[in-house]
Amino acid sequence: MLKELLTRQKSVIVDNWVRRILGSYPSDSLKFLTSQKDRFANPIGCTITSNAGAIFDELLGESDTGVAESLVTEIVRIRAVQDFSPSQAIRFVFDLKEAIQDVIGKDLRESGHCGELEDLDFRIDNLGLSAFDSYMSAREKVFQIRMNELKSRSLQAMVQNGGVGQDD
Repeated sequence: MLKELLTRQKSVIVDNWVRRILGSYPSDSLKFLTSQKDRFANPIGCTITSNAGAIFDELLGESDTGVAESLVTEIVRIRAVQDFSPSQAIRFVFDLKEAIQDVIGKDLRESGHCGELEDLDFRIDNLGLSAFDSYMSAREKVFQIRMNELKSRSLQAMVQNGGVGQDD
Protein backbone atom coordinates (compact mmCIF):
# COMPACT_ATOMS: atom_id res chain seq x y z
CA MET A 1 0.00 0.00 0.00
CA LEU A 2 2.66 2.54 1.03
CA LYS A 3 4.90 1.85 -1.94
CA GLU A 4 1.97 2.26 -4.34
CA LEU A 5 0.93 5.52 -2.69
CA LEU A 6 4.48 6.86 -2.74
CA THR A 7 4.95 5.84 -6.36
CA ARG A 8 1.69 7.52 -7.35
CA GLN A 9 2.64 10.74 -5.55
CA LYS A 10 6.35 10.63 -6.46
CA SER A 11 6.50 13.83 -8.49
CA VAL A 12 4.65 15.86 -5.85
CA ILE A 13 6.78 14.45 -3.01
CA VAL A 14 10.07 14.96 -4.87
CA ASP A 15 9.09 18.50 -5.91
CA ASN A 16 8.20 19.26 -2.30
CA TRP A 17 11.53 17.80 -1.14
CA VAL A 18 13.57 19.72 -3.75
CA ARG A 19 11.84 22.96 -2.70
CA ARG A 20 12.82 22.25 0.90
CA ILE A 21 16.44 21.52 -0.05
CA LEU A 22 16.79 24.60 -2.24
CA GLY A 23 14.98 26.64 0.40
CA SER A 24 17.97 26.10 2.69
CA TYR A 25 20.04 28.39 0.45
CA PRO A 26 20.09 32.19 0.83
CA SER A 27 17.31 33.95 -1.04
CA ASP A 28 19.66 35.53 -3.58
CA SER A 29 21.00 32.07 -4.50
CA LEU A 30 17.57 30.45 -4.41
CA LYS A 31 16.27 32.38 -7.41
CA PHE A 32 19.23 31.28 -9.53
CA LEU A 33 19.11 27.67 -8.31
CA THR A 34 15.44 27.33 -9.17
CA SER A 35 15.38 29.22 -12.46
CA GLN A 36 18.59 28.17 -14.22
CA LYS A 37 18.08 24.72 -15.78
CA ASP A 38 21.41 24.43 -17.62
CA ARG A 39 23.51 21.71 -15.97
CA PHE A 40 26.75 23.57 -16.70
CA ALA A 41 25.53 26.98 -15.56
CA ASN A 42 23.83 25.56 -12.45
CA PRO A 43 25.52 22.31 -11.38
CA ILE A 44 24.28 22.63 -7.80
CA GLY A 45 20.60 23.00 -8.65
CA CYS A 46 20.76 20.32 -11.32
CA THR A 47 22.54 17.84 -9.04
CA ILE A 48 20.03 18.37 -6.26
CA THR A 49 17.05 18.10 -8.59
CA SER A 50 18.20 14.98 -10.44
CA ASN A 51 19.60 13.20 -7.39
CA ALA A 52 16.50 13.81 -5.28
CA GLY A 53 14.30 11.82 -7.68
CA ALA A 54 16.87 9.04 -7.96
CA ILE A 55 17.31 8.86 -4.16
CA PHE A 56 13.55 8.60 -3.76
CA ASP A 57 13.42 5.76 -6.30
CA GLU A 58 16.24 3.92 -4.53
CA LEU A 59 14.53 4.24 -1.15
CA LEU A 60 11.34 2.76 -2.59
CA GLY A 61 13.23 -0.19 -4.02
CA GLU A 62 14.17 -3.22 -2.02
CA SER A 63 17.78 -3.05 -3.18
CA ASP A 64 20.92 -2.20 -1.26
CA THR A 65 21.04 1.45 -0.27
CA GLY A 66 24.56 1.86 -1.74
CA VAL A 67 23.25 3.72 -4.78
CA ALA A 68 21.15 6.06 -2.63
CA GLU A 69 24.17 6.70 -0.40
CA SER A 70 26.35 7.65 -3.36
CA LEU A 71 23.66 10.01 -4.67
CA VAL A 72 23.37 11.63 -1.23
CA THR A 73 27.16 11.90 -1.04
CA GLU A 74 27.19 13.96 -4.26
CA ILE A 75 24.86 16.49 -2.64
CA VAL A 76 26.71 16.41 0.67
CA ARG A 77 30.04 17.14 -1.02
CA ILE A 78 28.55 20.27 -2.53
CA ARG A 79 27.12 21.39 0.79
CA ALA A 80 30.34 20.57 2.67
CA VAL A 81 32.21 23.36 0.88
CA GLN A 82 29.41 25.86 1.29
CA ASP A 83 28.56 27.92 4.34
CA PHE A 84 26.45 25.26 6.10
CA SER A 85 26.84 23.85 9.57
CA PRO A 86 27.02 20.04 9.69
CA SER A 87 23.37 19.76 10.71
CA GLN A 88 22.27 22.17 7.96
CA ALA A 89 24.36 20.33 5.38
CA ILE A 90 22.68 16.96 5.98
CA ARG A 91 19.23 18.16 7.01
CA PHE A 92 18.01 17.66 3.45
CA VAL A 93 17.95 13.89 3.99
CA PHE A 94 15.52 14.23 6.90
CA ASP A 95 13.48 16.81 5.00
CA LEU A 96 12.30 13.91 2.85
CA LYS A 97 10.25 12.63 5.81
CA GLU A 98 8.48 15.97 6.07
CA ALA A 99 7.91 16.10 2.31
CA ILE A 100 6.30 12.65 2.47
CA GLN A 101 4.16 13.58 5.47
CA ASP A 102 2.99 16.77 3.73
CA VAL A 103 1.80 14.85 0.69
CA ILE A 104 0.53 11.50 1.97
CA GLY A 105 0.53 11.77 5.77
CA LYS A 106 -3.24 12.15 6.02
CA ASP A 107 -3.83 9.20 3.69
CA LEU A 108 -1.49 7.05 5.77
CA ARG A 109 -3.16 7.92 9.06
CA GLU A 110 -6.60 7.23 7.62
CA SER A 111 -5.55 3.91 6.06
CA GLY A 112 -3.78 2.67 9.18
CA HIS A 113 -0.56 1.84 7.28
CA CYS A 114 1.72 3.86 9.53
CA GLY A 115 3.72 0.70 10.28
CA GLU A 116 4.95 0.60 6.70
CA LEU A 117 6.13 4.15 7.07
CA GLU A 118 8.34 3.15 10.00
CA ASP A 119 10.47 0.99 7.70
CA LEU A 120 10.90 3.86 5.24
CA ASP A 121 11.71 6.24 8.10
CA PHE A 122 14.37 3.80 9.30
CA ARG A 123 15.92 3.71 5.81
CA ILE A 124 15.90 7.52 5.65
CA ASP A 125 17.49 7.74 9.11
CA ASN A 126 20.26 5.36 8.03
CA LEU A 127 20.77 7.43 4.90
CA GLY A 128 21.08 10.51 7.13
CA LEU A 129 23.76 8.81 9.20
CA SER A 130 25.61 7.91 6.03
CA ALA A 131 25.28 11.55 4.90
CA PHE A 132 26.93 12.67 8.12
CA ASP A 133 29.86 10.30 7.49
CA SER A 134 30.15 11.67 3.95
CA TYR A 135 30.03 15.24 5.22
CA MET A 136 32.81 14.60 7.72
CA SER A 137 34.95 12.93 5.05
CA ALA A 138 34.41 15.84 2.64
CA ARG A 139 35.21 18.43 5.32
CA GLU A 140 38.37 16.51 6.21
CA LYS A 141 39.46 16.65 2.56
CA VAL A 142 38.74 20.39 2.40
CA PHE A 143 40.78 20.91 5.56
CA GLN A 144 43.66 18.83 4.17
CA ILE A 145 43.65 20.82 0.91
CA ARG A 146 43.72 24.09 2.86
CA MET A 147 46.55 22.86 5.07
CA ASN A 148 48.59 21.73 2.05
CA GLU A 149 48.03 25.10 0.39
CA LEU A 150 49.09 26.92 3.54
CA LYS A 151 52.24 24.80 3.83
CA SER A 152 53.05 25.44 0.19
CA ARG A 153 52.61 29.20 0.57
CA SER A 154 54.76 29.23 3.70
CA LEU A 155 57.52 27.30 1.95
CA GLN A 156 57.35 29.64 -1.07
CA ALA A 157 57.59 32.69 1.19
CA MET A 158 60.59 31.28 3.00
CA VAL A 159 62.36 30.49 -0.28
CA GLN A 160 61.63 33.96 -1.68
CA ASN A 161 62.93 35.63 1.45
CA GLY A 162 66.22 33.79 1.32
CA GLY A 163 65.33 31.25 3.95
CA VAL A 164 65.11 27.62 3.00
CA GLY A 165 66.44 25.90 -0.08
CA GLN A 166 68.68 28.56 -1.63
CA ASP A 167 72.35 28.08 -2.36
CA ASP A 168 74.72 30.71 -0.98
